[in-house]
Amino acid sequence: MAGPGQFPIRGLIPADLASCNRASSFLQSAFWGSFKARFGWNARAFLIEWEYAEPTPLLVIRRRLAPGITFAYVPWGPELPAGFPDSDNERNGLLLAVADHLKPLLSPDTAFIRFDPPWYSEGADAAPPPVFQPFARSGADIQPPDTVIVSLAEDEEAILSQMKPKWRYNIRLAEKKGVTVRRQDAGGLDTFYRLYGETAKRDGIAIHGIDYYKTLFSHAADYPGNGQDLRLYTADHEGETLAAVIIIFRGTTATYLYGASGDTKRNLMAPYALQWQAMKDAKAAGCLEYDLFGIPPRDDPGHPMAGLYRFKTGFGGRIIHRPGSWDYTYRHVMRRLFNAAETLRKKLRDAKKRQRYRKNGL
Repeated sequence: MAGPGQFPIRGLIPADLASCNRASSFLQSAFWGSFKARFGWNARAFLIEWEYAEPTPLLVIRRRLAPGITFAYVPWGPELPAGFPDSDNERNGLLLAVADHLKPLLSPDTAFIRFDPPWYSEGADAAPPPVFQPFARSGADIQPPDTVIVSLAEDEEAILSQMKPKWRYNIRLAEKKGVTVRRQDAGGLDTFYRLYGETAKRDGIAIHGIDYYKTLFSHAADYPGNGQDLRLYTADHEGETLAAVIIIFRGTTATYLYGASGDTKRNLMAPYALQWQAMKDAKAAGCLEYDLFGIPPRDDPGHPMAGLYRFKTGFGGRIIHRPGSWDYTYRHVMRRLFNAAETLRKKLRDAKKRQRYRKNGL
């Protein structure tokens, strides 16, 4: 028996990937694991056997870094069972127990395992929950640790009332000016990607090739009935697509995955209309929360993505902070080399963003 004192685990056992259909987060789902497997990852499922709770699924994806070297990754896991103590010590004990139990179940060439724990603290100025040694901070986060979650539990007027007045005004302005929002099938991805390219150039973000997004939609079509609903929305005006978003609905949460907007007619506020329509549809589908999926850690006017912070927090909702990505090392030299390279890439990427930020006079 190992794990946190009040809520120990008995062990991990390999399971069929379909067991992850019970996961709450789309990032822990069988759908996501099988999708990532189409891009070079190896997806495996396990069941965490608890002493005082029913088994819960755990998705682990693994990728080769170099010949003879791989790393494993647990996106937004492990998920906690009902009744798990609200304690930093208990959560860290669980994380360590899972890492230890996984070691003999993974390939011997695994250099380290990376976790993005799903627990969080709440409030604009709150510090994220701590992760203790022997875990080490990753050179870069894989999933966004900071985000805004809008409650959809109330009626539409109540949801609107939580937004900043300017956001409500912009939503109504877009409608008044004739911006229409429509759900598209995968045929709309070429238009989405053209706009996404403009967004990437303007904001200095990295994006996948178009095949990634087309495969995401084709995989969703091939994987029906497993709890996820992937949607593409566009905002159009007089025959011109101004903006587009990709949203995934799963369980009680809708998550805003990707957003794109062009450089024309920005005064029509198309992105505001898109977000509002997605929220309304998510509520109609039974979702209770809308995750805007990523903001800077704090309201810093000097941050290269300060505009993103203002845009997303303007819709109201709770600001939450997760711990980010943390590594548990099995082969120390290999992990240090990878971490150094990862840290350097992040510094170079951030420097380019700051340079673009200053150039644009923001």
